[in-house]
Amino acid sequence: MRIAFWLVCFILLNTLRLEPATAQPTTPNVIVFIADDAGWRDFGCYGNPAIRTPTIDRLAREGMRFDQVFLTTPQCSPTRTSLLTGQYAHTLRTEDLHTPLAEGQTILPTHLKEAGYYTGLIGKTHIGPTAEAQFDFLEPIKQSEPQPDDFKSLLTEAADKPFFVWYAFSDPHRGYQSNTIDEPHDPAEVVVPPYLVDNQETRQDLAMYYDEIGRLDQNVARVLQMLEEAGKSSNTVIFFLSDNGKPFTRAKGTLYDAGIRTPLIVRWPEQVKARSTYGGLLSAVHLAPTIMDLAGVEADTAMVGRSLVPILTQRATLADQFVFSERNWHDADEHMRSVRSDSFKLIKNAYIEWPHGTAADLAGSPSHQALMQGKQQGTLTEAQKLIFQVPRPMIEFYNVKEDPWELNNLAYDVRYRPMIQQYYTVLRAWQEETNDFPPHLRRRYDHTDRVTGTIFSKDWYPESYANEK
Repeated sequence: MRIAFWLVCFILLNTLRLEPATAQPTTPNVIVFIADDAGWRDFGCYGNPAIRTPTIDRLAREGMRFDQVFLTTPQCSPTRTSLLTGQYAHTLRTEDLHTPLAEGQTILPTHLKEAGYYTGLIGKTHIGPTAEAQFDFLEPIKQSEPQPDDFKSLLTEAADKPFFVWYAFSDPHRGYQSNTIDEPHDPAEVVVPPYLVDNQETRQDLAMYYDEIGRLDQNVARVLQMLEEAGKSSNTVIFFLSDNGKPFTRAKGTLYDAGIRTPLIVRWPEQVKARSTYGGLLSAVHLAPTIMDLAGVEADTAMVGRSLVPILTQRATLADQFVFSERNWHDADEHMRSVRSDSFKLIKNAYIEWPHGTAADLAGSPSHQALMQGKQQGTLTEAQKLIFQVPRPMIEFYNVKEDPWELNNLAYDVRYRPMIQQYYTVLRAWQEETNDFPPHLRRRYDHTDRVTGTIFSKDWYPESYANEK
């Protein structure tokens, strides 16, 4: 008995001694900064030598930079509903641009409120009234960008509660204006991808895009300063990402990496190691379950993602074998699906009889006009011609390690047939598991010319917008 008594005492003493080291930190606040149309390559911390993004670079130095994260769509509203639910857009039936979340569908803030969080959306919404109503604090954009004072108001309303803030910028979405920042970027220094015409007009277009990213960077700095002044910086997890690729031809609205790859930076002082990086392949569908895990909330059973907290705090390796993306109606109708591994990507195009649909906001851009002029004059390179290809290949297959711009389609190379069949089988299984719809089930009328991006007159539409789906 005496031995048993001292054994129990020994266990209790050691348990008490361990408590300070294993005690969980106070429930963290969470801020998600989401850019509108910012390409993953276009930040200093992601290797762009010409752009000035000191605040985003600082977040990367003070936290973890993820290098291979992929969105589920290359479009604004479908991406946002996917991120906030941890599901794919076609499962939610929000796959088309401007499609709101349906009544009865639950997004992240509702789950967090059950854990005592005060939730807020500041800036661009684009998710519909059902989703907007699930936030305690809603302050849509009044001017060109969300105002930092709105964040100060949210902190006051939250009081002592932990808070979750979806802080959505409109930068660097088009259209662009001069003098966005005090020191504009030099067109001579911008990085021109090979699928764009390298002329002065394109370079100026890219420089103004860089300027809007610079303004976004400055606005993030103002919010971080307010957070520090409120004494809440050390216990706030910051996420920074984008909703799709840069608003340029063969980027936004495509399933190439330029359209679906996103920056992702996470800063959590004292929990996430500074200057850390993670190179594993990951889908952005994991964002919602990660935030719920941080809040101590059990993930919604409808979520297909998983928590990335072990990567953040324990340096675990939880890479995906494959990531999946889709493109549907965005001014012009599409049914495109992709599956990507660490080294290869397969894209399946359904409407091969038509050229790739150009988004309307790209139509009048100087860089797209330069492509149109080169097309008319016959001066485009092979890389620049690809976006106008018709008929399109039903299957595109790329070695993304050796061909990062995805210019050399290997689908016709017999050496890759077994691998293409494997990826196609994986893609089909994902479509079945996530309740995807077949391309013949419905077609929507295009609202723009697929090549020029010019918006058609409403008088031309054979049916009303409401009857197209």
